[in-house]
Amino acid sequence: MMLDLRVFFLVLARDAVFLDRKLAELESLGYPYIVVCGDRVNHPNVVYREPRGKFDAINYGLNFVPEDVDVVVFNDVDAEIHNFNEALRFLKVGAADLVFAKVNVKRGPQQAFYMFLDALRRRIPIAASGELMLIKREFLSKISPLEKCKAEDSYILFKVLENGGRVAFCEKCFVITERTVSPEQEEAYKRRTTGGIYQALSMCKPPAMVRLFYTLLPFISILLVLTGRKGYYWFKGILFGFVDYVRGDKTAYWKPINSIS
Repeated sequence: MMLDLRVFFLVLARDAVFLDRKLAELESLGYPYIVVCGDRVNHPNVVYREPRGKFDAINYGLNFVPEDVDVVVFNDVDAEIHNFNEALRFLKVGAADLVFAKVNVKRGPQQAFYMFLDALRRRIPIAASGELMLIKREFLSKISPLEKCKAEDSYILFKVLENGGRVAFCEKCFVITERTVSPEQEEAYKRRTTGGIYQALSMCKPPAMVRLFYTLLPFISILLVLTGRKGYYWFKGILFGFVDYVRGDKTAYWKPINSIS
């Protein structure tokens, strides 16, 4: 049975760099939307919010989501969407309560890293990709407002699992985006994402297999060194992210990747 769902896009934009392209894409998809942007823009569907972290942009943007919406779609402004209906299909047939899409990066170390990550999360929902996530409104209402967290996408994932929701990783639907271009940038990126995921774990109760994976991660991540130079920086980023969390890091604001030295 295919459900007729009312869909609403909530797009997150640190600034207006990719905004024109995203607005054209949203218009072509045909769904209502709002963009929360860190720059002031004169557009009826764009609202200004000073950058304080994606969790904050989501919480603010939810104020503009109509009450009668069935599915809220989170999308990053720089992530180009392909085959959106493949992800929506999981919700239409009642097969999932949360769906996140595959991420394809144009260049850099993350091309290889996603091969490892995707292989794992086909089996265990250890992390989500916030570049494109679809969630049923009824579950979103249970978990919002979001807590302060650097990894808001995995926080949402873990909270849905904690509340008994079903999660799907849709690989037929994907986004194309830019990420890190050097191992040094990748280390900083992994440090932030790993620290954020441990923040999320401290606020949520995901399944035991997820918790076990992250209990072991600081120890087993050293195996990434065997993949070469990029693996060495992956290992450093993961280890330092864990240490940041243990030391009590509570920050939730992400600096742009291109500002990393």
